[in-house]
This record gives sequence, C-alpha cells and structure tokens, in this order.
Amino acid sequence: MPVAVYVFSVCTFAFGLSEFVVAGLVSAMADGLGASIEAAGAAVAAYAFGAAIGAPFLTALLSQWKDRRILLLAMAVLALGSVLMSLSPTLPMLLAVRFVVGLAHGVFMAVASDAAARLVDESRAGRAVSVVWIGLTLALALGVPLGTFLGSLWSWRAIFLAVGVLGLVGVAGLLRFMGAQDDRPPRAGIGAGLRAILHPRMLATAGVGALVSVATFCFFTFISPYLLRVTGADVQGLSAAMLLFGLCSIAGNLLGGYLADAMDADRGALLALAGLAATLLGLYGLRHSALAVVALAGVLGMVFFCIVTLLTLRLLKLAQRYVPESTAVAAGLNIASFNLGTALGGGLGSAVVAWGGLACLPAAGALVAMAAMGALWLQAARPRVRQPA
Repeated sequence: MPVAVYVFSVCTFAFGLSEFVVAGLVSAMADGLGASIEAAGAAVAAYAFGAAIGAPFLTALLSQWKDRRILLLAMAVLALGSVLMSLSPTLPMLLAVRFVVGLAHGVFMAVASDAAARLVDESRAGRAVSVVWIGLTLALALGVPLGTFLGSLWSWRAIFLAVGVLGLVGVAGLLRFMGAQDDRPPRAGIGAGLRAILHPRMLATAGVGALVSVATFCFFTFISPYLLRVTGADVQGLSAAMLLFGLCSIAGNLLGGYLADAMDADRGALLALAGLAATLLGLYGLRHSALAVVALAGVLGMVFFCIVTLLTLRLLKLAQRYVPESTAVAAGLNIASFNLGTALGGGLGSAVVAWGGLACLPAAGALVAMAAMGALWLQAARPRVRQPA
C-alpha cells in the first residue's frame, strides 16, 4: 500500500477527532462560552452540515485542481480552524468556524477516497478506501474518549489546539508523500461535476447510503436513554456500549474493504444491509437484556461502517463507468448522503419516541434498513447500460 494512503488515514483521524470530540466536550464548551447545552450542541450539526455541502458541491467547484493541492488546502483549513475554535470567545464564532472546517472535511474525505482507490490496482481498491476511512473510526473509538478525558483535566480549548497540531502533521505528510503520485491531468470542470451529482445512478446509490444512516442513527442517537431506561443498564454498561461501537467500527471498515475486494460490491453490500436489519431487530427483541444490547451495539458499529466502505467503493465504481471525469465528486455525494442521513435519523428517532416510545426505536431502524436493502436490490437488478468502446 502506498505511504500516501496511510497519510490520508492520519488526516482523516484528525478530521474525525474534530467532528466527534465535541460530543464529549459539549458541557465544558457551554460553560466556557456562556451558552446553554442545547445551543452548544449545535456545534455538531454545524460541522455535519458543512461536510454534507462540502463533499459534493465544493469538490465539484475545485474539480480542476490537482488532488495534492485540494488535500493540502483542506488540511490547512483544519489546522487554522482548530486554532480559531480554541480561541473563539463566543458560540456564534465557534459555529461559523466549525461549519467552514466541516466544508474542508467533506472535500478531504471525497478526494482522499477517490485518490486512494486510484493509487492501487483495482483488486486492492476496497482495502485502500478502508484504510482512509479507518482514521475516522479510530477517532471515534480512541480519540474521542481520550480527548474527552484530557479535556476534563485541562480545557476543551487545549483539545482543539491539539487537533490543529495534527492538522499540521497531515500537511507535512502530504507534502512529503504526495508528489509523484499526483501526476494525472486535471479533472473536468464544474459543469461535469454537477452532472455527476445529478446522475440518476449516483443519486440512487447515495439514497441507499442516506437510508443506512437513518436506520442506524434513528437508534444510536438515543442509545443512552434506551440503555438506561428501556434495558435497565447502568452507566458502566452505557460506557461499554459506546466503546464497543467505536472499536467494532474499526473492524467494520476492514471487513468492508475485504468484502469489496473478495466479491461483487452489490452482493457484499446486500449481505451487510441484511446484517444491519438483523442487528436492529435483535436490539428490539433482546431489549431487556443489558448484556445482549451492549454486545449488539458493537455489532451495529461493525455493520454500519462495513456498509459505509462498501457503498463508497460501489459509488466510485459506478462513477468510473458513467462519469469517469468526476469520480471524486461522486465520492463526495456518498459522504454527503451519510451526513444528511445522520441528521434525518435523529429526527426520525425523535418522532418515534414521541409516537411509540423509546422501545420502538430499533424496530423503526430495522424497517428503514430493509427499505435500503430493497432499494439496493432493485438497483443491482437493473440491466446495465452497455457503454461504447
């Protein structure tokens, strides 16, 4: 595997830490900025919204730039933005900076996923993409708990300064190892990029990704009250569930890369979607067993991130067939769909809690997962358009 691919993973770790660590620091941030918990929680949404916009649309705007230049700019935005977040005197300034860093996050993930798949031969593309994404899952599994702990000892501002240092490390790595590999001609212009975003095949696959996130985060957004109130677990059980979700997400990334290289991408994704639906049904059926729910939280992290990797590679392969001049934009569309699905999943979960109670959350998620499975099966069953030689 080229060293540049591992550098991408270090960079995605930094971006992932910037995105997810807020969940553990939100109370301290609210106190430090003189804001309510609810208002400070908007820091998560501001970042995700930026990533959803940046991944497809900003990548399209920058489509004529070289990969190296785009990735360096994204890392520079992360480094500078992290310093500004640590110095933010007010919540509005913090939210504005996080939105801009979210834009850079979306662009980086799109371009790095596309570049990693091209830096290796086709038989190893799945593993290359999984290496890029594993940085994000490592941030969730290890970086966030560590950042939360250190933030309680020092200050939440110090954590963002540390993210800024990681951003500079990423810049140095890209400068060192992304030279000769970036010798392809510039991509097509913004018009071609926008056509890629609106291509029916691209939108259909992105729609499946959105449904997967809705299914997962309909439940996972409310995992804390579900475990404490429905299952009857204690705080230690909740901590164990969160840790297992993060650790198993790493295994899911690797499994997704293996499945993508070992079998047809559609078949692998259908199998993983079946696993997602079965896991959510298990969370519903075994909801009164704390041990089972904690274990299934780990399985949920594994199957979710397995699907993320599989669908990212599936969309890249479709883009190579239908919009070969805009593959990075297509990868960005997939990233945007997962971010938007995460937000919609939280909204669906709120509606389910209001209508049927906390206990119904995993059952509702399972229904959405089955819908995603059906949508992907219909796409895979469609006759492929024969391409001109």
